Formats: sequence, C-alpha cells, structure tokens
Amino acid sequence: MATLNTAAAAGQVQKKKKREKKFTKEAIIRDFKHNKFRYLLILPLILFFIIFSCLPMGGLTMAFCNYKPRTGIFGSLTHNFVGFQHFIDFFGSIYFIRVLRNTILLNVWNLIISFPLTIIVALLINEAKNKLFKKTVQTVSYMPYFISMVVVCGIVVDFCKSTGVFGKLAETLTGQSQNLLGVSSLWRPIYIGSGIWQGLGFGTILYIAALPGVSQELYEAAKIDGAGYMRQMWHVTLPGIRPTIMITLIMQVDMLMASSSEKTILMYNEQIYETADIIASYVYRKGLLEGGYSFSTAVTLFNSVINFGLILITNHLSKKYSEISLF
Repeated sequence: MATLNTAAAAGQVQKKKKREKKFTKEAIIRDFKHNKFRYLLILPLILFFIIFSCLPMGGLTMAFCNYKPRTGIFGSLTHNFVGFQHFIDFFGSIYFIRVLRNTILLNVWNLIISFPLTIIVALLINEAKNKLFKKTVQTVSYMPYFISMVVVCGIVVDFCKSTGVFGKLAETLTGQSQNLLGVSSLWRPIYIGSGIWQGLGFGTILYIAALPGVSQELYEAAKIDGAGYMRQMWHVTLPGIRPTIMITLIMQVDMLMASSSEKTILMYNEQIYETADIIASYVYRKGLLEGGYSFSTAVTLFNSVINFGLILITNHLSKKYSEISLF
C-alpha cells in the first residue's frame, strides 16, 4: 500500500513538472513562432479594446475634478481636484429622485413585459409546422430591428401626433385630439411598445437556436406519459433552454440602469420630463448642452457602478439557485 501511495505521489509530481514546463519562456517563444499568424489575426481586436475600452477609462478621472478643455484631463485633475463634490451635488439635486425613479421604472417594466414575451414568441415560432410560414414570420419579425433608431423614433413621433394614426385612434376612443407624446402617463407604454415592436423578433434568435438542442427523447417520454403541448412546453422545452434563459436574464438585469439615450432624446419633450427624463437624457443635457463635463461624468460613473453591482448580484443568485452563471 505504501509503495502504491509513493508511486501515485511521484506521478502527480511529474505531471506538475510537465505543466510547469509548458509555461517556460522557451515554450512561450516556440508557441508564438509556431502560431504567429494566428496571433496576428487577433491583434486588431486587442488594439480595438485597448484604444476604445481601456484608454478611455482615464476619462473617468473627470468625475473628480472641474474639467477644463484648455488644461486637459490630467491638468484639470492636478489643479482643479474636487473629490466627490460632483457626486454630492447629484445626490442633493432636485432631479436625482426623478431621474433615478424614471430610469428604474422604465427598465423594470420593459424587462417584465418584453423578456417573457420574447420567450413566448420563440416557442410559438418553433411550434409552427409549415416551414414557409415559419421562415416568413421570422423574417418579418426580424426586419424592424435593422431599421435605424432615428427612423423608428420618427415613425413613432409622426404616428403619435394629433393627426397621426395613433392620435386619430385615440381621438375616436376618447373624443380628445392631442399629441400622445405630450401625455406623461403614455410615455412609458409608447417607449416600451415601440421597443418590443423593433426588437422582439431579433430577441427570439437565441431561444430559437437553443430549442433544437432539447433532447427529442424527453418529448417522446412526455408523450407516452400523456403530456399535451402545454405540459411538454412547461416540463421539457423550458427546462431544456433554461441556461439560455438565465444567461439572457443576467444580461438584461445588467441593463436596468442603461436606457437608450438616443431613443429618449429623439422622442421626449419638456412637457413629459416628469415621467420621461432618465439618467441618460439628464447626462446628455448636463454634459453636452450645458457643458458640465465633469458633473455628467460623475453621474455616468454612478450609473455604471450600479449596473456592475446588479450584474454581480444577479449572477451570484443565478449561480446559487440554478447553478448557471456568466462567471
């Protein structure tokens, strides 16, 4: 027994030494020479992330100083350092509660409505037996996603005018002629509805791609047990694509504080600021229109930290209760 234990220990030591040899300087140089063209292929991607993701991180220091274009970022940081003053000003602002509330409500409602709806549509498309009908529905539902956001917002604005399609329909139902985008209570339904119309079809791609991976034997077993379409969907299909659902949910929660500033700016107006003004549009007004670069950077940094915290919490809960996680 002792001899066997000694041999096993010696074998483990040898394996460890082999692994260490793989990462020696000579081995790395040899690997680089052998795969130099492969490394050249990924060089543009590495440079892209360095230039557009890593280097701009230095701009976050603007949040802790009064930025002056004449002195630059680091010059402003040296001579006009203010610490956390911009964060304090934002938290104490009369707009803090409003933009935070509007951002959270808009994205939570969007998640509650669009996330399950995307799964339902994917399941319905997958159940279609006629291939021509299935492909037609998929193509038609994907098309709005490739329309420019500016065009989509222009369509929504025109349709919601008092003389537009939706405006006339509302006039017929209520007897009042008005611009629907001028009504605060209608802002969120219009925003979420237009987002669903544009992105619903494209959002089903992941689920439709995951559905063929569900074992057909499970469906056959369910049929033998007398399960109908609904029970098969609930007990076989949904558990089969659960990893895809959970990963998508984690990524969606990560965006709870990151509404589209472009869409909001193109559609909202001063009449509905109380409901439509979100963090992204507030940063746009403060940063670009009023020249408060440092203040808007501080607000953006606060927003990013909250998003980062949300993805960590969601990922931890998903890993704990479903054993599925991003990392």
